[in-house]
Amino acid sequence: MSRIYNFSAGPSMLPEDVLERAAAEIKDYDGSGMSVMEMSHRSKFFIDIAERAQAVFRRVIGIPDSYEVLFLQGGATLQFAMIPANLLTGSGKADYVITGNFSNNAYKEGLIYETFGKKMHIAATTKDENFTRIPSQGELDLTPDADYLHICVNNTVYGTKWQYTPETNGVPIAADMSSCLLSEPVDVEKYGIIYAGAQKNIAPSGLTIAIVRKDLIGDPLPGTPTMLNYKKIAEKESMYNTPPCWPIYIAMLVAERIESLGGLAAMHEKNVEKANILYDYLDGTDFYSAPVVPSDRSLMNVVFRTASEELDAKFVKESAANGMNNLKGHRSVGGMRASIYNAMPREGVEHLVSFMKEFERSNG
Repeated sequence: MSRIYNFSAGPSMLPEDVLERAAAEIKDYDGSGMSVMEMSHRSKFFIDIAERAQAVFRRVIGIPDSYEVLFLQGGATLQFAMIPANLLTGSGKADYVITGNFSNNAYKEGLIYETFGKKMHIAATTKDENFTRIPSQGELDLTPDADYLHICVNNTVYGTKWQYTPETNGVPIAADMSSCLLSEPVDVEKYGIIYAGAQKNIAPSGLTIAIVRKDLIGDPLPGTPTMLNYKKIAEKESMYNTPPCWPIYIAMLVAERIESLGGLAAMHEKNVEKANILYDYLDGTDFYSAPVVPSDRSLMNVVFRTASEELDAKFVKESAANGMNNLKGHRSVGGMRASIYNAMPREGVEHLVSFMKEFERSNG
């Protein structure tokens, strides 16, 4: 069976040349006689992989020496707890902008710390508009002495994207970039913490990358478990315990591939081209509707629907029969969602639009 176009929000497609490279090395990495999946994380072979991975991430993203690059586990969800545990050591106050499912989950996790006298504040939300846009700077009710502001930069469920970085007058921004890291250039120094689950644009699930400004790494709140302590993880160079070795190896290959293709600027250009193919069609038809405010549209996750749930279900079923999987929208939104991350080729988007046109002709 030939490979399908996988439009899943995650785990997502991986580049075919990366899969082929990994397949060629799966039983014997670099003459070690072992697979990366079975070698010790203390071996010279894996230490080399980890160092190469960190180095290429620093080059590709442009991460200054004033930031740590940590390879963690637990996904973005664990960061929802790890960030307040490590950063709520000043005023004990934190701001959250709720623009969708995961930013809301981060806020709810932060509320746990109110048990210990901390204060979580919703600085803005677009919930009443079904999260179809991102709040403007003027709408943000920011706490001047907050320990951090948390945002989710790209919203996989609702298909929105922050097109600006909030101005906080020095308050560190903790940014969930799970579904957009490595898809476009990012000015790291505008953020205190950038974190991302790897299963969108970077690697298989199981790896979380955190880019943390060094001056924010100190003693966490009393009672913080060791595996939630940035300081201890950084001191052990992400190897306090056995790290997710295979995903780190794949992340290294993916980042090296991006570097060879011209870096994040080139990747962004390709992603804009792909997204425009789909958005241009959606903007030119009345058969489908795309709810997101155009200025806040995501390049990674495109949400749309037909006029009825019955037609949506038919679309999902027939698209799967035409070599496209996981186009069903999130259960909280319905409709359809096409996740077109880095590894989705232009041809996949063109195939989707061709199918959409035929489906419209048959059902319009």
